[in-house]
Parts: sequence; C-alpha cells; structure tokens
Amino acid sequence: MTTADRPELPVLRVGTRGSRLALTQTRAAARAVAAAGGLEPELVTIRTEGDVLTGPLSQMGGTGVFATALRSALLAGTVDLAVHSLKDLPTAPVPGLVVAAVPEREDPRDALCARDGLTLRGLPAGAKVGTGSPRRAAQVRAARPDLEIVDIRGNVGTRLSRVAPGDLDAVVLAASGLRRLGMEEAITELIDPSVMLPAPGQGALALECRTEDASGGTPLAAGLAAVDHAPTRLSVTAERALLTRLEAGCAAPVGTFGRFEGDDLVLDVVVADPDGSELMRRVGRTPRPTVDTARQLGVRLAEELLADGAGRLARLTL
Repeated sequence: MTTADRPELPVLRVGTRGSRLALTQTRAAARAVAAAGGLEPELVTIRTEGDVLTGPLSQMGGTGVFATALRSALLAGTVDLAVHSLKDLPTAPVPGLVVAAVPEREDPRDALCARDGLTLRGLPAGAKVGTGSPRRAAQVRAARPDLEIVDIRGNVGTRLSRVAPGDLDAVVLAASGLRRLGMEEAITELIDPSVMLPAPGQGALALECRTEDASGGTPLAAGLAAVDHAPTRLSVTAERALLTRLEAGCAAPVGTFGRFEGDDLVLDVVVADPDGSELMRRVGRTPRPTVDTARQLGVRLAEELLADGAGRLARLTL
C-alpha cells in the first residue's frame, strides 16, 4: 500500500500555549496519545492570559493564568485535548472537563543555572539569583540569606540570558523544562529536595479533555489510558490535595513532593515564610495508595500544618 492509499486517520486537535517549552512538551504528549489511539495529532496554538500580561506572576492572580484559555477552547469544541504543565493548573475542577491522563513525570527538582559552574552553596555573598517564584525565593533565602533575590519573568531562554555576562549570577528553573528543551548543559546544580521542595505537580503534565470523551471506548479515551502513569498520578494527587486544603495557589510559598518507597507513597511538604526566615516541614506516607487514600494523605498533612500555623507563616488567605 502506498502512502496515498493509506486511509486518513481521525484528527486529534490538541491545544497548547505558544512558548517553545509548551510546544515541545505538547508535541511529545500529543504524539504518544495519537499513536496509542490511532489518531493524527494537530496542534492548535492558543494565547493565554499569562502569555499576554506582564509583571510578577504572583500578582497576576497566579493560578489559572495559563490554563483558562485552553479550557475555554475545550469547552467550545475548538480543540479535543489540552496539554497543561500540571503545576500551573488550578486544583478546582471545571464542570464538563477532566484530567484524563498524567504521563510519567520528568525530573521534578529545581535546577540552579549559575555562572562559572557555581552551586547554591558556592555562590558568593551578595550574589544575585533570579526567580519569579515565591516558593523558590523563600527556600533560597532560607538556605542562603546572604543572597539577593531578583524577581524575573520570561521564557527559559530569556531567563538564562540574564546570567553572566548578564545582570544575574544565577537563576532557578525547573529541571524538567530544561531537559525537555535539551538544555541540560545550563544546569550547574540539581537542588536536592531536602534544600528545595518543588511546586505541586512540577515536572508532570496534565492531559485534559471533555468528560464525555474520556470514556466509552473512543480512540481518544484509548490513547489517554495508554499514556496515563499510575505512580505519577497518585503522587500528584496527594500534592494537589494538599494545595487545595491549604487554599493556596500555585504562587504560594509551598513545596511538596510525592514519591514511592516500595509500596508506600511518601509525601514531603514545606510551607515557608516568604522571606525565608522560617520553614515548616512535614512528611507522611500511606501504603499501597489508591487515588482516594493519596488525596487523604495530602489533606491530612495540610490539616496538621494549618493547626500549627501554616496559614499565618505563608501568609495564606484562609
């Protein structure tokens, strides 16, 4: 059979932001879903509020600025699937939509990209470190109160360009984004979670579709089921349940990381004063988790933290 004789596959319209990182991770996810479901992926670039607005992300309303337009396109039928960075996705469900798959997570750690191959410990006193994340800023300040934090925005390339010979000595970025872009050479240190816990969902993708398309034996449902990674889904379920119970957005100084030790799901959490002067840590576990018990783990740790004053510490609006 020649190429011209092959039957055309149904088209899968996949919504994405237009940044290089978004396009890279969406393309990979779309191909995997399409291959498993017998579909032909077609990317649809959608401009989101977070791509248009300027200024600190924490002052834009934080949660949802990158997701709302993609979700509107799904509900309007403009696209069939949306690919989100899970850490940017609001925890509140949207009627009519469902996160139908969470592929295997990339490296969730934060990465230091510094001049002269320096590490966080090796940066000289007074060095300027760029980040737009209150969570990263608080944990850098806790580890190195002698450093100067500079609020920055922009895509990965823009942020990296500010490191010497630019105006910064280092920036902190997600290792997952650098790996997906093939820019690992910029990393001078993968920051251990004992020093800096990542954002809830960091390194993971959320594949969201209309509820009726997520089941019923459709090609899309089959493709999504094939790429869903149970350990990642359980881990991020616990992380996001914690965030929901804390009533904290993605810009809050809250870090958490779910991981498996044998059959146990272990959840590490840090809540920080934004100035880094105080950190509150917790760790919990649940054996052989289900989605429900993973969610319960996150809620339980959040309630313990709130009882001990986490809302006041992180200046959360409760």
